[in-house]
Amino acid sequence: MSSPFSAPGFSAERHPQSRAIVFVHMETYADWLTAQPESTRHWLAGQAFQGRAGQFALLPDAQGRYDRVLAVIAGDTPYAIAHLPKLLPKGHYHRCADSTAALSADNLLLGWGLGAYRFERYLAKTEPALLHAENQSAQAESVLAASLDVRDWINTPTEHMGPDELEQATRDIGQRFGAAVSCIQGDALLQQNFPTIHAVGRASHRAPRLIRLDWGDDAHPHVVLCGKGVCFDTGGLDIKPADGMRNMKKDMGGAAHALALARLLMQNQVPVRLTLLIAAVENAIAGNAFRPGDVIVTRQGLSVEIDNTDAEGRLVLADALTLAGELKPDLIMDFATLTGAARIALGPDLPVLFSNNAQAARDYLAAGETEHDPLWQLPLWQPYLTYLKSNVADLANAGPSKMAGCMTAALFLQRFVPAGTAWTHVDVYSWNDSERPGKPAGGEAQGLRAAFRFLQEKYDHRHSTAS
Repeated sequence: MSSPFSAPGFSAERHPQSRAIVFVHMETYADWLTAQPESTRHWLAGQAFQGRAGQFALLPDAQGRYDRVLAVIAGDTPYAIAHLPKLLPKGHYHRCADSTAALSADNLLLGWGLGAYRFERYLAKTEPALLHAENQSAQAESVLAASLDVRDWINTPTEHMGPDELEQATRDIGQRFGAAVSCIQGDALLQQNFPTIHAVGRASHRAPRLIRLDWGDDAHPHVVLCGKGVCFDTGGLDIKPADGMRNMKKDMGGAAHALALARLLMQNQVPVRLTLLIAAVENAIAGNAFRPGDVIVTRQGLSVEIDNTDAEGRLVLADALTLAGELKPDLIMDFATLTGAARIALGPDLPVLFSNNAQAARDYLAAGETEHDPLWQLPLWQPYLTYLKSNVADLANAGPSKMAGCMTAALFLQRFVPAGTAWTHVDVYSWNDSERPGKPAGGEAQGLRAAFRFLQEKYDHRHSTAS
């Protein structure tokens, strides 16, 4: 077991005036109520308390003073209690010892931490209700910390989270866990044959770059994580309208997920040889911006006609995926805020999963269900490659049809993955449009817990549930 957890929303030690939270499953609420003193039953009846999931009540002691909290939950999941940190009165809380069976220590920690989160870099600090968490695992602490990292990185405006800062975040995490971090930037990208990363980012005053992190034992299976790090996306010369550009600080959400996943693998000592590749650019507009109609010969040697400069994420990933394939890994995983079509298809909450390996896809989806962190698979329907036909190059980066946009983007990426190499691609929104319990408006980690469990169960026999 870990030591008491100290983070925003948590107190390291139990306060003398800490109030207990009693967690009761909705199905057993009637039995719980029957076992309570008459005064408690009358108190709840006077409030017309019905014991529905998500309801909570402040309970008094014999003198009528606020003494404890009753929280009714639907199941042992993080989001069952994520509403409490921002709704309970300010003060100190702990879990009632009699309700440990209703909610695991790990889910309590994760749910409370996700629910208490507020991005306060530019705001006056607030003190939410504080929980004293006990008996949670060190792994749960690492998952919460990584999830909040993703939110912070995405929420930070591009002024303070450009390619330089994304590189520094990678270096900081690499140094913490003993990884080697290197970077190729600016015109060195052309010299070392990363032309698409250079083309997309060259119009910015911040040099484009390929950030690389390596960690682990060469004897272990090699996993390569690739992240789309477009720190801001104007759309390029095919400029976005104002409402489409408003939140484009989040276009590095794929890189945020890949970096947080790398952190989790290193911090929890998952026995893999890890390589992280982040293509970090700003898709800006200037006289040297890449243009519609340009043809770029990629690192792989395939020529790509630029149909739309706003389809830039697949371009920077093309060179990163090519390098990933050259390393001949056991598995390649990429993460990208790639298409609005994915959001139209599945909405803001469900990342889209594509994979060329049926078993990997099944295991990934199962991990998401277990972690209450779902994804949804769509097919790599090869006939749709015709939507990316070019008359002057091997393929185009986009096309005139609006059909199956997230699928054609995935098919484009697949062209840069070696046949026979297992690969997963997650098209993730990385954002909450509205305020919900445990899911505050702004940057969000989606599918991160699923990806981590998938890799743990695949490579770490200490945690495998396989027979």
